[in-house]
Amino acid sequence: MVTINVAVLLAVIIVLRPRRRTQARSRFDEKLTVAIVLVFGVLIAPTAFGQGILDVVVQVVQGVSQSGC
Repeated sequence: MVTINVAVLLAVIIVLRPRRRTQARSRFDEKLTVAIVLVFGVLIAPTAFGQGILDVVVQVVQGVSQSGC
């Protein structure tokens, strides 16, 4: 039996979706992409990888806010 991690599957979809067309996208297509990315974020947030990304983002935001930009 083969199991597929949903987060990995969504990551592949996120990478492949923007590459499939060069013409303008419809609003529905954009909304679907946003929904997929949000679900991916919810799935990856409690993992160690998600916590690592959060730590990096927090450090970048703190660095920008301390630099006075």
